[in-house]
Amino acid sequence: MAQPVVHYMATRPEGTVPPTDNYLARYYSGLGETIPTVNLADHIGQVIDHPTPGQKWYTDKPFSYFHMYTRPGEILERIEDGWPIRLFVVEPLGETGNWGGAHYPYWLMSQQIRVVEETDAWKAFGHRGAQTLAAIAQVPDLARQWATEWAADPKDTRRTYAAWNGRVDRTRALTGWAFCRAQYSRREAGLKAAEQLADTAAAQAATDAGADPEALAAIRLRARCLVAGQLMFDRIRNGEYEQEIRGLLLGSGLDTPAPATV
Repeated sequence: MAQPVVHYMATRPEGTVPPTDNYLARYYSGLGETIPTVNLADHIGQVIDHPTPGQKWYTDKPFSYFHMYTRPGEILERIEDGWPIRLFVVEPLGETGNWGGAHYPYWLMSQQIRVVEETDAWKAFGHRGAQTLAAIAQVPDLARQWATEWAADPKDTRRTYAAWNGRVDRTRALTGWAFCRAQYSRREAGLKAAEQLADTAAAQAATDAGADPEALAAIRLRARCLVAGQLMFDRIRNGEYEQEIRGLLLGSGLDTPAPATV
């Protein structure tokens, strides 16, 4: 039996819907105009009409229509300020459109919705969002630990990281395997956001710990690989070679065990 299609909309942390076109929003905001929005948190269980509907289905103003997703792992591709967000389940009503065509079958536009409920924000990273956020939360402590290990024995640690980095680069574990599997499973935006969050957290923690530029670069890469391995764990798993790729992403060959993957 086919599962019912669920439509998701992401909002800013206060519950307001971001613009459908960030470029137009910045342009008109610069002219002093206020960009309209709706707070979904104020309308749980209610039917709401778009406050300023645009031409169907054309982006002719910053906020032209309600834009929703059937694949939550791609939601973060169009959020103006990125994470954190709130996530809502909505029901499109009336006429709907999709100018994404075959390339973006998970997009849907409408000018009237029912706000069904608020749901867990981690779903915006896809199927393994909860595990990925848990890994990101550990990155600052891990990065400080990695920086301390590097400082304690720079020569051997540099050699260890260089060997691991070479295998990651040669196999394209991050840029090929993780990226392509994220595309196939509609988690590309979630992967990009997770990598950025991990990179930022690792950079700050390692800098605070006094890491030198070479160590900082290695730690940032390790953090990005770690969260990619967590997010795509269920998609890089078959056969000995895929398990090797997954192990590289999770830090195989480096001293500190990766966070447990559930």
